[in-house]
Amino acid sequence: MSTEIETRAQRVTPTVDVGGVLIGSLHPVVVQSMTNTDTEDIHSTARQIVELARAGSELVRITVNTENAAASVAGIMERLEMMSCKVPVVGDFHYNGHTLLQKYPECARLLAKYRINPGNVGFGKKRDDQFATIVGLAIEHDKPVRIGVNWGSLDQRLLARLMDANGKRSNPQTADAVMREALIRSALESAAQAEALGLAHDRIILSCKVSAVQDLILVYRELANRCVYPLHLGLTEAGMGSKGIVSSTAALAVLLQEGIGETIRISLTPEPGQPRTDEVIVAQELLQSMGLRAFTPMVTACPGCGRTTSTFFQSLARDVTDHVRERMPEWKLRYAGVENLSLAVMGCIVNGPGESRQADIGISLPGTGESPVAPVFIDGEKAATLRGDNLTAEFLAMIDKYVSEKYPSPGT
Repeated sequence: MSTEIETRAQRVTPTVDVGGVLIGSLHPVVVQSMTNTDTEDIHSTARQIVELARAGSELVRITVNTENAAASVAGIMERLEMMSCKVPVVGDFHYNGHTLLQKYPECARLLAKYRINPGNVGFGKKRDDQFATIVGLAIEHDKPVRIGVNWGSLDQRLLARLMDANGKRSNPQTADAVMREALIRSALESAAQAEALGLAHDRIILSCKVSAVQDLILVYRELANRCVYPLHLGLTEAGMGSKGIVSSTAALAVLLQEGIGETIRISLTPEPGQPRTDEVIVAQELLQSMGLRAFTPMVTACPGCGRTTSTFFQSLARDVTDHVRERMPEWKLRYAGVENLSLAVMGCIVNGPGESRQADIGISLPGTGESPVAPVFIDGEKAATLRGDNLTAEFLAMIDKYVSEKYPSPGT
């Protein structure tokens, strides 16, 4: 944790309290996610919120786009309370947020934060009035606001104004550079407008999302130089599968390493049949791999080579990873610090014993032609030798025993 706070201290921002979750440079980077259920479906939406929270999402955003969706917020929150899920829920508003928040005061009261988009909060003369209405309701209900600008829904008046000014310059910038400036200007001007309306400085979070890695890095570096608001990071449409994971990691890792970004979301397009929680796991693994936070025990596993023609080490690594993730919701309540546990599943004698000794618990499986036994190392010392059909169950039991004996219960 000390490494994380030192990194964040490069850029000092105020702390924004979002339903008890603290967002700011002096706090750990917050992981958030968003449901993809129909918000009008109270049961499905509440169930997915619980799944995301259980996976480790510290904020969950829902779409509030219709009157029925706004009216459903109270029912969703009631079901979350019944399921003992206390994760703050954020409302995502486009086009009609001013109407929905006014007409459904329970929705306005129960949501932990409002997300509004300056590019579609209103158009023409109505834009300022509708923006002011949402800000006024945020002030009335003491809610923070994320002013979230998107590349695909940029304020066209502002963009046209900047393009015209650029065209008159003796050395005009590229169209992409003007677009980036328009994103930044939209966020900063909207934040200034919100403060002028009375919204406190420490109730504002900004984001300027694009889909291209290099554009995101350039935009956020400049935005960070020009304001001290906490910043929400994420590609607006990262993509599917490995493309989405790689793009998000490439962009966010650079910014986070520079001390930019106080909360993140990995906007993955779900693979058919895959859980929505994948985006939470990727966000956690990004932060944990960088040493910024710890969420769950990490499993070191070798990639395999010609010495590991058996695939057993692959299935064991998967089983161990699944096991600790399934146990973490219980473990984190019972065992302080268990998220820092390190595990290793290695496939042959070359690096197996050495890597296993470096982990809290490690197992070195036999490679091709090696003796069919698997030494287990605990805290750097050989503790057991496993073999046979029950090896997986025995190793998982050793992990459970280690956790129960080595990590203190809260309050002890």
